[in-house]
Amino acid sequence: MSRSEDLTPPLPEQQQAVPGTLAEMNPRPDHGEDSYRGHERLAGKAAIITGGDSGIGRAVAIAFAREGADVLISYLNEEEDARDTARWVEQAGRRAVLVPGDIGDAGHCRAIVDKAVEAFGRVDVLVNNAAHQMTFETLEDIPDEEWERTFRTNIHAMFYLARAAVPHMREGGAIINTTSVNADMPKQTLLPYATTKGAIQNFTGGLSQLLAERGIRVNCVAPGPVWTPLIPSTMPPEQVREFGKSYPMGRAAQPAELAPVYVMLASDEASYVSGATVAVTGGKPIL
Repeated sequence: MSRSEDLTPPLPEQQQAVPGTLAEMNPRPDHGEDSYRGHERLAGKAAIITGGDSGIGRAVAIAFAREGADVLISYLNEEEDARDTARWVEQAGRRAVLVPGDIGDAGHCRAIVDKAVEAFGRVDVLVNNAAHQMTFETLEDIPDEEWERTFRTNIHAMFYLARAAVPHMREGGAIINTTSVNADMPKQTLLPYATTKGAIQNFTGGLSQLLAERGIRVNCVAPGPVWTPLIPSTMPPEQVREFGKSYPMGRAAQPAELAPVYVMLASDEASYVSGATVAVTGGKPIL
């Protein structure tokens, strides 16, 4: 049985505290630790990845390192997962820099970029991947603080990080933003999250035009359901049990199944790809 088949619902009912950890997930996600093979497509590049401790960010960090990139891993407070991701990066022969903290703070975003420049001398790729979500059954259930936190983490941070990183990026640089299938088909119980994902897609389209004359490309990836700690820590157990069932492939994606798209968008092979949304949705089309 493949790791993807492991995710065919029903999944074990489970729940964690936010933001969740890999150790408590059943089944354990596949980030490409044993499967991803690099081909020097990012040789010599330096990348920043937010939310790089687990999930999509961890899979991207592993893939980038095996493709030849040094990686700064930004994360909130998931120390054990982050150190493990760094270990995989270093096993690939690349440098890993760990930076904990809240990207909803503009000053911290500037500090992330400063640390990348100090360690690597430049920034070639910025992957804005970290996200926050929570489930709410009614509009009245959504506190002001939750709405504001979701926007600070999911969209404000992308602006802060891009503004800080671009002066250190050369022609050929790439910014990759993680949006979602929710940008096109918002799930009503994820209203704050889905709203920010629509904003990310619009931000990507505008920024790609703004930076085109500098030779910096900006794209976004729109995942469908992906098995990450965000799911059991932000969704009710009964929804976790059926996670991914409604998609044409009948299951959620492993994080490892997302990484090749980020590698392509970061590579020089995508030199004319900018302003695009790449859907990775298990067969469900987005407009």
